[in-house]
Amino acid sequence: MTGTSFYVLCGLWALVMLAIFIQAIRLSYRIEARSPDLTNRSGFPRNAMMFHAVTNMNVARDQETQAMRRRMNRLLLIVLAGFALLWAGVSLVQSAE
Repeated sequence: MTGTSFYVLCGLWALVMLAIFIQAIRLSYRIEARSPDLTNRSGFPRNAMMFHAVTNMNVARDQETQAMRRRMNRLLLIVLAGFALLWAGVSLVQSAE
């Protein structure tokens, strides 16, 4: 694989992974808004409570919220698989050279 095509492929991969991760963050905020125990009442901005949403801690138990949580988990697994595939691909290319 030529140098230019490798960089273009890595750039496209990064954009796709970033877009999927942003979707997961947006879902995390929606889950947080639907869960009374995770609602931000401090008035100060804070990070998404993704750990709580992934582990189902203090998350509302209704069907819609749990479906959103499962979708967020799938998106995060896709990102993890994307990193594993990139690592495997780079290792394969390096071993072939």
